[in-house]
Amino acid sequence: MTQTHKKRIGFLSFGHWARVQGSRVQSAREALLQGIDLAVAAEELGIDGAFFRVHHFARQQASPFPLLSAIAARTTRIEMGTGVIDMRYENPLYMAEEAAATDLISDGRLQLGVSRGSPEPALHGAANFGYVPADGEDPGDMARRHTALFRKAIAGHGVAQADPTYAGGATGLLPIQPLSPGLPQRIWWGAGTRKTAVWAAEQGMNLMSSTLLTEDTGVPFDELQAEQIRMFREAWAAAGHDFEPRISVSRSVIPIVDSEDNHYFGLRAQADSKDQVGILDGALSRFGKGYIGEPDALAEELAADAAVQAADTVLLTVPNQLGVDYNAKLLGNVAKYIAPALGWEPNLAWQEASREA
Repeated sequence: MTQTHKKRIGFLSFGHWARVQGSRVQSAREALLQGIDLAVAAEELGIDGAFFRVHHFARQQASPFPLLSAIAARTTRIEMGTGVIDMRYENPLYMAEEAAATDLISDGRLQLGVSRGSPEPALHGAANFGYVPADGEDPGDMARRHTALFRKAIAGHGVAQADPTYAGGATGLLPIQPLSPGLPQRIWWGAGTRKTAVWAAEQGMNLMSSTLLTEDTGVPFDELQAEQIRMFREAWAAAGHDFEPRISVSRSVIPIVDSEDNHYFGLRAQADSKDQVGILDGALSRFGKGYIGEPDALAEELAADAAVQAADTVLLTVPNQLGVDYNAKLLGNVAKYIAPALGWEPNLAWQEASREA
């Protein structure tokens, strides 16, 4: 399923739920059902993607494939994906089966972001799932090993020795089933540094870059991220891959359009208007600023954001605990007042019909 407009806009939900005052997402069931409903609402607005964070041992989404499959069954155009799956926790072959089945249900709309993972609530959490680094490995090495086997499996390579007695006389290595053509080109690596972006390009994975980088050179966040994207593209070209890569960046964008927006976010506009630098997981890191304010001003600021301009996809982090209605309104305001300044056009049903005609 190919889209022709220049820039894609998606939402990225952290999937939080909590039984606290003010939360419109009180339970895991509500978080899941609202995730589906928001994806449906976003598709009706012409938004291109519905993406979800994956975290273990936290009140967030932990097993994304049931959610993504449900979205696939309720929609026809919107992409659905993750940002990102922590590959330290994954059984690569089982994940390959789940991913292929989900992609087949969606008719090729799955976009999977994967990575080494981020700081988490559990101490040695992956070990509780049965995954421990091999001798000489660190957790990042294990995540990359799991990723390599997963990608090998979804590409249809043999991964299990056949038993001729029960395999109709077949010998050699068997691939996983089902397989979904095109899925290997829709795997993204969540890169937190310039070095890991180059590695992702060399491996032939798309680039997913968030609102923080675990390094700092003193330049503004968008310029550092734009440099990361430039290095990714150069490494991709040098590797000679046979398809064009996708690149996404995440941004917190809250247009203040009415009193409700101002009530929730008006006081945050000043505090979030600058980058922040701090220590994350032992590394000096730079966090990107938020974009909160009048729509016209935000459109100008985002149009001047070097990384937003360099990427083909912008993922908008949404305050999911405010519920579907609020977030659908937020996405609608971005689509109406801000996204056109970035070169975006809505992905709507009539456009799909005209392309097929």
